[in-house]
Amino acid sequence: MTDDLKKKGETKEREQWGSKVDFLLSVIGFCVGLGNVWRFPYLCYKNGGGAFLIPYIVCAILGGAPMFFLEVGIGQFMSEGGISVWKLSPLFQGIGCASIVVCNWLNIYYIVIIAWALYYFIFSFQAELPWASCGNSWNTEACVSFSGNANHSVIEDIKAMNLTPRDSVVEFWDREVLQITDGVHNMGGMVWPLFGTLLFSWVCTYFAIWKGVKVTGKIMYFTATFPYVMLTALLVRGVTLPGAAEGIRFYLEPNWERICDYQVWNDAGTQVFYSYAVGLGGMIALGSYNKFNNNFIKQCSFLCACNSLTSLFAGFGIFSILGYMSYQLELPMEKVAEAGPGLAFIAYPKAMVTMPLAPLWSALFFCMILMVGMDSQFVQVESVVTAIVDLFPDTLRVGRRREMLVGAVCLFDFAIGCTMVMQGGMYVFQIFDAFSASGIILLTICCSESLVIAWVYGVKRFYDNIAMMLGSSINPYLKISWSYLTPLMTSIMIVFSIAFYQPLTYNNTYLYPAWAQGLGWSLVIASLVWIPGYMIYKFLQYPGTFRERWIASTRPVLKAHHLRPQDWSENPHLEYKKSMTMDPLTENTENA
Repeated sequence: MTDDLKKKGETKEREQWGSKVDFLLSVIGFCVGLGNVWRFPYLCYKNGGGAFLIPYIVCAILGGAPMFFLEVGIGQFMSEGGISVWKLSPLFQGIGCASIVVCNWLNIYYIVIIAWALYYFIFSFQAELPWASCGNSWNTEACVSFSGNANHSVIEDIKAMNLTPRDSVVEFWDREVLQITDGVHNMGGMVWPLFGTLLFSWVCTYFAIWKGVKVTGKIMYFTATFPYVMLTALLVRGVTLPGAAEGIRFYLEPNWERICDYQVWNDAGTQVFYSYAVGLGGMIALGSYNKFNNNFIKQCSFLCACNSLTSLFAGFGIFSILGYMSYQLELPMEKVAEAGPGLAFIAYPKAMVTMPLAPLWSALFFCMILMVGMDSQFVQVESVVTAIVDLFPDTLRVGRRREMLVGAVCLFDFAIGCTMVMQGGMYVFQIFDAFSASGIILLTICCSESLVIAWVYGVKRFYDNIAMMLGSSINPYLKISWSYLTPLMTSIMIVFSIAFYQPLTYNNTYLYPAWAQGLGWSLVIASLVWIPGYMIYKFLQYPGTFRERWIASTRPVLKAHHLRPQDWSENPHLEYKKSMTMDPLTENTENA
């Protein structure tokens, strides 16, 4: 019994993935999220169809993929979470703080989408989908059902009463699900069904990650693969429907005139960084659980290709259904194609009601949304927990303290998220969605990461570290990207994002008041202020001249496992690696 008590007080060793497949599926689960399903297809259609693929691929090669390799690489090399990994250059540890703050903002509102999807999933198990008709308690006199029984005379009768016809699907979304108020100034009461689905989603998140990455990795075997089964099923069903070919044509038909439009390139670049999930600390956390000599270069190459191809594949399924919807309702594609929540909770449910076996396909679709969203949520919360635990390992790896920390993070985020399941919660959700993990923040973090690794820590040094891990050198392209291409690309996008900023609106009709816009910008500042703030704090800790303080505050703090031969066991290049190890106390930080 004494031995058991002693063990409870011991600091646990840092976990590693049970297998390489665990890592691969966890990354797929994290990266392949709702943006792949509902944002990429819409952006492709909006920005020139097939022509959009050119700026998307260029931005992926110049920015997204290099940052993906960088974050996994530094995580694996340091075996640290998103904050403490910046012991590589302690002056810039604020970059890690900023990324974790952003990741936690994302945790708060991303799971609300899952709560909405769970609500729709539950309501799908009925003989008739509740949003298909107008005879419900939430419907108004202006309700019109487009499930096939609406006719011109019904619409004319509604107009004769000086009312604007409202789609039954929209009324279900606005009046039953959201119960939305007239503005952010009027938050109303709690929507208790959504409160329940949000609580259930957080409980699932807690039990998925509370025991660590080995358990989470096994859960990913289902949550990361099942969406592909659903996407395939929806695609097979979609292409058999009338109008599907027109929808797919609309999705991919190239409009080469748009290729010179700045907005197309900005949308492509922003989507790449979103879909590759860089700048959030998540890829660093996932990479940190790899073995030191794991060949992450091959894995990242596969994962980047898988991510982009999934986005393209999802678009075929989504737009085949939207093409059918356009055919069925005799509406142009411009009227049915939407992005974000509008696609998942209005356009797609509207298409479902006209399909045979509508409840079945509705349940399958929202089950897919749940799986795609939940595995991303698991990794996002795990990233925050990993970062905190690695900051205080001697304290938080003892006994059940990690489980308690997971519970505290989930409870804190749930409490804030409750504001988004109130009657005015959609307005709060949009503020978080537009500002807390905006392109400006992610681009700034990624630009900072590449500049620090390339020009402060030293890109040649990091290449040597990679060779130390892999036992061989790698292609010099990444060196060029981290040093020049990625910082230049992200800097240009940041400038244009600020220059072309548009005030936040809801449904293009409700303009958010100035104080709400200010609240959004405060989320941006609360994230990015960590970068200069921590630099000032760290710089002032050291005595001496500016140069002496710079050298002291940027000197890497490496751990023993970077130098011990037993960490490179069974590797024939051990002697080569020994010759490349560097003393962090004496090595300069030049780029070349």
